[in-house]
Amino acid sequence: MKNIGVILAGGSGRRLGSELPKQFIVIAGKTVLAHTLHTFEKHERIDEIILVEIYQCDWSSDVCSSDLVKHIVPGGKERYHSTLAALNVYKDEPCHLIIHDAVRLLVTSRIIDHVIEALESHAACTAAIPSTDTILQSDTSRQFVDNIPDRSTLFQVQTPQGFHSDILTEAYNKALSDPEFFSTDDCGVVKRYLPETPIKITQGLPFNIKLTYKEDLSIIERLLLSELK
Repeated sequence: MKNIGVILAGGSGRRLGSELPKQFIVIAGKTVLAHTLHTFEKHERIDEIILVEIYQCDWSSDVCSSDLVKHIVPGGKERYHSTLAALNVYKDEPCHLIIHDAVRLLVTSRIIDHVIEALESHAACTAAIPSTDTILQSDTSRQFVDNIPDRSTLFQVQTPQGFHSDILTEAYNKALSDPEFFSTDDCGVVKRYLPETPIKITQGLPFNIKLTYKEDLSIIERLLLSELK
């Protein structure tokens, strides 16, 4: 089956304090989106790319030069709407979907490798790194500690996340019939609605961070410039 890179590029710059959507901010000479696309484009096992976006923009500098970008489709208000848009494009073609947040621009070929390799024997997987901090779980008031989980079993979720398209489609079909459904994570949908499906943890990297806050810009720029030297 084909390996499809699904790049979710529908974020805003609200928490970043930017009027420009954060995927179009220029860092180290290229837009955030261009950095991410480049990593997927050069990966020898990515067969094609679908870009899911919600802004009407001039794509000429970032996309049109790439033969791998086969589809550019609108997403929606919530993150899962963007995943559904990609699923709709490939509804008649069983494939492996490698779903990635465009604003994790430091993703590496090796991280993508781990996801693709996991999909050879598992229907769902996610890049993640072991938690280095103790995590507190609060009570319902969000003011007091209710539980302190064992850190050795905790991971920080990253992207890419990978899925056999039929499994993710089945999970979302069940989710959309649930009036209380809400999710910000595709693995969470599979875990909740297809609990019998194992989700493989693949190796992420600590620097595969998501551009979210203004403080992230200088960190990411330093890492990119260091890599480019």
